[in-house]
Amino acid sequence: MAILARPVPSSVSAPSRASRRPRRAVGRLGVGLSFTGPGTLIVVGLSIFPAIWAFFLSREKWNGFTPATDIGWLNYQRMASDPDLAAAVDHTLLFTALFVPASILLGLLLAVALNRPIRFVGFYRTCIFVPFVASAVATGILGNYVFNPQFGVANNILRVLGLPAQGLLESQQQAMIVIAVMALWQQLGFTVVVYLAALQDMPADLVEAARVDGASAPRIFRHIVLPQLAPVTVFTTIWQTITALQLFDLVFVTTKGGPLGSTETVVYYLWDQAFRGLRFGYGSAVAYGLFAVTMLITIGMVVYSRRAKVEAF
Repeated sequence: MAILARPVPSSVSAPSRASRRPRRAVGRLGVGLSFTGPGTLIVVGLSIFPAIWAFFLSREKWNGFTPATDIGWLNYQRMASDPDLAAAVDHTLLFTALFVPASILLGLLLAVALNRPIRFVGFYRTCIFVPFVASAVATGILGNYVFNPQFGVANNILRVLGLPAQGLLESQQQAMIVIAVMALWQQLGFTVVVYLAALQDMPADLVEAARVDGASAPRIFRHIVLPQLAPVTVFTTIWQTITALQLFDLVFVTTKGGPLGSTETVVYYLWDQAFRGLRFGYGSAVAYGLFAVTMLITIGMVVYSRRAKVEAF
């Protein structure tokens, strides 16, 4: 005679299962923290803590050796009447005006060209993006060889064409333009990739419907493609503006602020004040002033995009 096993009531096993769930959750949380905890501590230690310390340092006078002296807001008041800082701001604004519109326009045009089914398109996309992966130091070293007034490739090409040689990196009028060209060569790949991703994500039905209705290619690009790319344009504009305001590496490697201070940007100026002039308090104040301006520009662009119903964020 077979003995049938009676099923265990669900009321008996339910508490044991419920008690195991919190333990499993705690165990998974512990495993996750063991992986993310060290990295998080490093990020906090190398970014947030120095930022807070720099703010307190901006209210002090300290050369790194003698005890710091609390001077309140005098460093910020000095910024308003510093002619060298005003010149650095002008140079930074000039670079931003040269770099940002060119990167947006050329990035859009190259993305549209690379979005077509042409031969070796993968190779062309890789060539555009490779300079963005390279460091700014490598770009600056390469730029020194290309734009050197004596033995640079650029002046050699001008001599072959029968044109007069230019001062380039040693000219007060041309140095910032040359640096903008180098920065554009390095950063253009980022803009192209962002626009190319947006173009490939765009619904093809809109373009096909416009073609069926008889719309020409310029009209399709103006009335369909550009409005669809408006959020991407806002994002890339903010990103490239922040990149332009933080220009330092190319200047340091190529001109070191020269000739005669014509390429000294805000970040290079604060580095010079802090690490060469040993005025760490004033350098920290300049850094926080740049941070405030960058934050205001970003907030203004975001507010404008939302009011214009361009949801970029």
